Order: sequence, then structure tokens, then C-alpha cells
Amino acid sequence: MPKLLVENLSKSYVQEGQRLPVLDGISFAVEPGAFVAIVGPSGCGKSTLMEIICGLEPADAGTVAVDGKPVTGPGHVAYMPQEDLLFPWRRLIDNLIVPLQLKGVPRHAARQEAHRWLPFFGLDGFADAYPSQLSGGMRQRAALLRTFLTEREIIALDEPFGALDAHTRRRMQVWLADVHRQMRRTVLLITHDVDEALVLADRVVVLGPRPARVVYEADIDLPRPRDILSPAFAAYKGAVLAHLGNGEEDPSAPAVAGPPPGAMAGGRRGH
Repeated sequence: MPKLLVENLSKSYVQEGQRLPVLDGISFAVEPGAFVAIVGPSGCGKSTLMEIICGLEPADAGTVAVDGKPVTGPGHVAYMPQEDLLFPWRRLIDNLIVPLQLKGVPRHAARQEAHRWLPFFGLDGFADAYPSQLSGGMRQRAALLRTFLTEREIIALDEPFGALDAHTRRRMQVWLADVHRQMRRTVLLITHDVDEALVLADRVVVLGPRPARVVYEADIDLPRPRDILSPAFAAYKGAVLAHLGNGEEDPSAPAVAGPPPGAMAGGRRGH
């Protein structure tokens, strides 16, 4: 059974009296422990899709299920939006314990649990710092740790590194890949960055322009850490960009594509 199953999701809004279709029959599955990236043109409805998956927004049609059970509201998926949303008046440790406190964990016990994870997330020694005293990368790591502390098995990330400079973004991608490898949560990532999707994901789902449909899926069969300059990486990137460019399904392509021709030449499987 897939950990997450999205079937025939459709959504539209009314804008100035006109119906505006956003999603049109979106379907895909995410296996337990997998890292799946969703890419698509700007404004195609990626964030709307994420909000429906997280139970924050109703769909017009279709279903979302976690472990075979329909998602009818928030609570099934841990959601990290684009902004870190750290409370500026609270120290780091007290920002991190919010999801634990909402579950009724006493403050002292919640702080102990959060402290345990600080070194793993590169935040050791900053428990008493305020958000304004942290770098952009540290704030994003803190937001991700807070998301992990919800203890939900599916983590949904909406452009988590979009506001970071290129160097910091690359370091955060390497770090997130390592976190996923060690913690094995199921991760769903929305990104407009094709390189980021291919560096991190086991599978990439490509959406077409609004109203969005799934126009391509590819299992990324590359060793980790991934070399963005390798011919195999370039082959995958070319295939994704080709589908992003035309936004149309290729009737001759399988529903889930394997490596593009020649992608694995000289390569090896691995994680």
C-alpha cells in the first residue's frame, strides 16, 4: 500500500465571477520512506496541491489517502511552508517545542526532546538564540526540525530553500538528503528548481501549466551524492525540462519512466 495516494484531484477558484481551474485530475502515489519532488511552471497550482494533501484546503473532486485512510482535514501530514514562521519573540528552543506542546507534552520534557536533535540539525549551541540571531540556513534547519518534531510520518515541504542564496541552498540540499537517508521519513517536496528535485528525490513528478495535470514521472536511478555535472544527471534534467517546456503528455512514454536513454552509462545504483 502506498504511504500517500493522490487520485484524480481537481480544484478551481472563482475569480471576478469567472471559474479559474487550477488542478485537473492529479494522480500519483508515494511509497513509504520515499522522497518525491513535484516540479511545475510558476502559478500552476503546486502550493494548492500541497495544501489539499495536507488537509488545509478541500478539493472539488478526487481523494487523498494516507495509509489507505482518506485525508479529511489537517493532522495527517507535517507541513513546512515557504517561510520559516519562527516566532521572533521566542528563543530557538521554545520555537522548536511548539508541536510537542500542542500535543500536550510538558514544557520540560518537550525541551529535552528538542535538545536531543539540535546537533543532528546543526543547531547545537543555539538553543537560547532568537530567530534574528540565526542565519537563513539555520532558520530553515530550525523550521525543518520543528516540522519533524510533529512526529508525523509524512513531511511536506513547499519551496523550503527558495529564499536562500545559491551556495547556502546547495549546502542545505546536501544536508536534507542526509537527514532523509538517516531518518527515512516519507518526504514530499515542491520546488521550481529542477536541479534541486534531481539532487534530492527518488522520483520526480512534473506538472503542466494551469490547470495542472501530471505530464511526466521519472524514477531517478542515480547514485548518491549526485553529481550535477554528470552526463546521467544531464539526461534526467533534459527529460524533465522537455516536459516542463511543452506541458503535454507524451503518449508514447510510460506512466513512470525509467532512466532516459544512456543515463546510466558507466553509472551504478545506490543511495
